[in-house]
Amino acid sequence: MKKNTILLLLIFLGVLIGCDASITMQGKVMKVSSGQFIYQDGNLITNYKADIDLVWAACEKTVKELKGTDVKKERKISMGTIKAIIQDEKVNIYVEYITKNSTSVSIFVGVAGNNMASRLIHEKITSKLINP
Repeated sequence: MKKNTILLLLIFLGVLIGCDASITMQGKVMKVSSGQFIYQDGNLITNYKADIDLVWAACEKTVKELKGTDVKKERKISMGTIKAIIQDEKVNIYVEYITKNSTSVSIFVGVAGNNMASRLIHEKITSKLINP
């Protein structure tokens, strides 16, 4: 029974690749959007094909460009966190090393997670990676 459920779930996810889809499992919400972003429990997550140092710098520039206040940065070797207030909303940016040229960035905006604001911040980070 468990194998059939997992197989059915994998087939279902395979059909939805490239589309917007939401799944609720054990009280957690996960949404896949356009195959690029994963929206999970208020966090909008994507992977960038760039080194962690470049992505970190792009995140810092984005927060500065959006006039973030009360900025708190914590950087370690393989991960980092930037917390700031942008336009009266709390913003948490989590950067995590995956491989040499792959870095995951998760953004949480507000109290419950604001998908549109998170997407805007991701777009700004992308533009900083393209045009540093």
